[in-house]
Amino acid sequence: MPSRKILRKLAIGTAAGATLLALFLAALWQLDRAYPPPLDAQAATSAEVLDRDGQLLRAFATPDGYWRLDTRLDQVDKGFVDMLVAYEDKRFWDHHGVDVLAIGRAALQLVANHRIVSGGSTLSMQLARLIEPRDSRSFASKIKQVLRAIQIERRLSKREILERYLTLAPYGGNLEGVRAASLAYFGKEPKRLTVSEEAMLVALPQLPEKRRPDRNPKTALAARDRVLQRMVSAGNLSEREAARAALDPVPQTRRALPALAAHAADLALRNATPGTAPQLTIRKSVQRGLEAVARDAARKLGPKLSVALVLADSRTGDILGEVGSADYFDSRRSGWIDMTRVLRSPGSTLKPFIYGLAFEQGMIAQETMIEDSPADFGGYRPRNFDMGYQGDVTIRQALQLSLNVPAVRVLDAVGPARLIARFHQAGVNPTLPLNEAPGLAIGLGGVGITLRDLVQLYTGLANGGKVHALRDGTERIPVTDAAATILDAPANWQIADILGGMRPPQGAAPRGIAYKTGTSYGYRDAWSVGYDGRYVLGVWVGRADASAVPGLSGYVSAAPILFDGFVRSGLAAVPLPAQPAGVLRPRSEDLPVTLARFGPVGGPSVAGVSESAPRIVFPPDGARVDLAASTDQQSPLVLKLQGGRAPFRWLANGKPLVGLDRTRTATWQPDGAGYSTLTVIDAAGRAASVKVFVE
Repeated sequence: MPSRKILRKLAIGTAAGATLLALFLAALWQLDRAYPPPLDAQAATSAEVLDRDGQLLRAFATPDGYWRLDTRLDQVDKGFVDMLVAYEDKRFWDHHGVDVLAIGRAALQLVANHRIVSGGSTLSMQLARLIEPRDSRSFASKIKQVLRAIQIERRLSKREILERYLTLAPYGGNLEGVRAASLAYFGKEPKRLTVSEEAMLVALPQLPEKRRPDRNPKTALAARDRVLQRMVSAGNLSEREAARAALDPVPQTRRALPALAAHAADLALRNATPGTAPQLTIRKSVQRGLEAVARDAARKLGPKLSVALVLADSRTGDILGEVGSADYFDSRRSGWIDMTRVLRSPGSTLKPFIYGLAFEQGMIAQETMIEDSPADFGGYRPRNFDMGYQGDVTIRQALQLSLNVPAVRVLDAVGPARLIARFHQAGVNPTLPLNEAPGLAIGLGGVGITLRDLVQLYTGLANGGKVHALRDGTERIPVTDAAATILDAPANWQIADILGGMRPPQGAAPRGIAYKTGTSYGYRDAWSVGYDGRYVLGVWVGRADASAVPGLSGYVSAAPILFDGFVRSGLAAVPLPAQPAGVLRPRSEDLPVTLARFGPVGGPSVAGVSESAPRIVFPPDGARVDLAASTDQQSPLVLKLQGGRAPFRWLANGKPLVGLDRTRTATWQPDGAGYSTLTVIDAAGRAASVKVFVE
């Protein structure tokens, strides 16, 4: 048995050792408190704006110029995480910051080979180096890294350590973090990586500049293949799977990170809560298609013209795509200006709502006749776009041809104040000239409105007359879901039926949409707004400085973009609504007398022509006509009249002559000699007759 002296010495030694250990641990604890790892000073991450499905819509570089996207484990494929841990730190889930076995193995290999064969750094140690870069590769720096790794493990969970590493790991150039690298090299989020892509992204952070695939593809390929072979040795991959992955090429170009919806993204970040990624109602695929449409169209239109588009879901008011300009960075087009929010004259695009109110009040039917001729409305003399006039036309023709005088006639009957009140009811507040009451010029674009507001009005036409306020997620105040009425359902269908019969622009594929075009005064703005049974797309074309553009027009300049936008949005077409039960579209001959013609018979007259009943002035009543005396017995008899309203229908002995005539002369070839009765009927239904004797 040991002597008491020896036991006493052992007890003293043990106590001294325990005391020293306690003092050492206390010193470490005090050091840990006094010099914690700079976890709170982690480098800033890139601001992000997300689409409606959570996809990255636009990313912004950090203030120091890096693409560094915050990364969560649920954003990364599990296979990549497993491969990373197996390659870099296979005992990651078990150690407390330092892998003693790995450090021992690395030391023995260094002694045996006189060079570094493998490192002993854990992922925690690598994170320590990323958040606190070392000044040198000295032994003291390595000790500091070990201590920092232990500190990090005391403060963060394993999951948090991985997420920070995946956010900060270098991938070459100004790319940091696996999300930025995956998007730049493969054009997709790391949630959808292949085995080959995972292996390359595992290999890159060790020597990010030397292994950059866009600059050193051979080196990147060799590094990727070494990772694949290591996974086979570790039992994480089969030989066949690794061989298949090794056949894939490495990317040799670097893509730009998503940069869609520039104007909306800027506004969303300004209005967002700090530290949160704003989520818009925009759908990424729709936005990408519309931006391509705007870019291609602007290239064809010319260097100073821009294009803006807004596509909305009429059932919810959600904006699925919005393009404020053809190119945000193009100074020639003033691309930084969001033209979806700028007040401009809407041209003829408000006409459907004028006719809609008239349908609603029972003033018109589609086949009601209305006069298109020069008219004076208390000093206001509207003229058609082509400076010509059609005479008598149907309401359907007047809207489809976008005739100005008929639209003003109907607006005069409906009342401009009522039209503006209906717009206000739908949540849209057009801007009138200062100190002016609503006037007839509204019908031809004499009011200021934005593209967004115009699309909001048209969502009512696409949604049975019910309007939802538009929203894109940038709003400071949440938009209400309540719907307002712009037109009642029967009137709304009548308008859709008319606009659905519009001929597509030349070269455009039929789409089954109802649409209207407009051109503002002075050729400053070209518009086209169309809709199917659910979606509404509005197009504006012009210069941001409101300069005139000779030849600019809604039908020629904007309508082709509208049809292209619907196709390239990728949205499935939704049929226009069927004719509602009880809603009629009577033929002209079935109209009651009150709907046969719009307006009073004694209304404004055709310039230089009396509004009196028609009167046949040649041949006169009772005349004897000797056609045999003519030098050419085959020549027809010329008929002339005065008064009446075009078009005119002639009858000979009760038999109609071919077609309608808008002139006051016609010709008639008698069947033979004898008495004949000639009759003319004008557009108002008034008739005049003469009897002649043909010899």
